Amino acid sequence: MEQILILVGTSTLETLLMVFFSTFFAILIGFPLGILLNITNKYGITPKPVFNLVLSRIIDVLRSFPFVILMIVLLPFTRLILGTAIGTTATIIPLSIAAAPFVARITETALNEVDPGVVQASRAMGSTNAQIIIKVLIPESLPSVVSGITLTIINLVSYSAMAGTLGGGGLGDLAIRYGYQRFRTEIMIAAVVVIIILVALIQFAGTCLTNKILSKR
Repeated sequence: MEQILILVGTSTLETLLMVFFSTFFAILIGFPLGILLNITNKYGITPKPVFNLVLSRIIDVLRSFPFVILMIVLLPFTRLILGTAIGTTATIIPLSIAAAPFVARITETALNEVDPGVVQASRAMGSTNAQIIIKVLIPESLPSVVSGITLTIINLVSYSAMAGTLGGGGLGDLAIRYGYQRFRTEIMIAAVVVIIILVALIQFAGTCLTNKILSKR
């Protein structure tokens, strides 16, 4: 029993590490892309149809890749950067690249829902494009963005579990290597239970944060 607790505890920490850093990098990449998608569309504050179309297609291509295939495709790139393509740290790269397009689309959709009248009013008051983005678009869309990022984090937990099939570490690796391959059902069940609890906690935290932002309006 003690051994199982140690294995589950270590794997849980690895999963949290993967999800935290991949979420951070996905937001770092995806959030600005989402803003670009919004402001450059034909209804945006700086319409650039050709640029918007090209960027949109690139993001769609990245979104269409199944995660396991994307992880395999990125093995040489991951090995080039980190010197290894296996393990918890190496998995952060494909996880980040897989999640960034989703964050971009979530951000774009949330920004598209902002009332155009608010933007026009800000423009009439002499606000610059940067001020409209920072003081109008982002604050107005924040609840939807937070809600969308919560779903992205939950997907990352699922992706991190799939990464275990390719030696990515974490709870997925624990369930496959120690549970399935060694016929230890109790370890597999423990890993699944922890994943379910993590998802529930993430959803709860995301909902609370969204409601808190809405209550301050």
